[in-house]
Amino acid sequence: MCPLRGQSLESRLAAQRGVSQAKMSHHLIQVFADYNQFYVWDAGVSPNAPEDYTEEDVARMVKVAPNVLVVQPVRNMEVPVEIEVHSGDPGVDSGKWDHVVECALELPTGKLQVHECTGGPVLDQEVLPGTYRARILFAGLDSLSEDGLDGEDRYRVDLWPGSPCALVVTKQWSSARAG
Repeated sequence: MCPLRGQSLESRLAAQRGVSQAKMSHHLIQVFADYNQFYVWDAGVSPNAPEDYTEEDVARMVKVAPNVLVVQPVRNMEVPVEIEVHSGDPGVDSGKWDHVVECALELPTGKLQVHECTGGPVLDQEVLPGTYRARILFAGLDSLSEDGLDGEDRYRVDLWPGSPCALVVTKQWSSARAG
């Protein structure tokens, strides 16, 4: 997991106990995951979505590039996505999720945006500029229909102020469909 450097002792203890930090905003949106992806990025810097995918990137189901996270849902359809911004690490009950990834996202202008791959923005939110920790959570991944068009899959991105860290998969989805 990403280390908890830069957090207060209270935040560290709360995270260890699984106590949520204050939720500053919550959005439930529908995102068309064309090409099995959507972006969480800083719209103020007009980032470029990465195009150089490896097998490891596909298995991780998240790719990080400067000022952008690429989330890779299992369906190439409209999917439910929750975006939550917190004042500190909200913790996670990984038993409720099929796949969990942690990383960092630089938002130098604070113009947080969720953007569809071939569409446009589906969420714009102002946040304090800076570095954010991100936890991307995937659930219901084994609920897909045989044709992959229907399912009860859902996704959540938790963000909170933090320090840079490398992408780490803290829980890997074990289905053969994961790559």
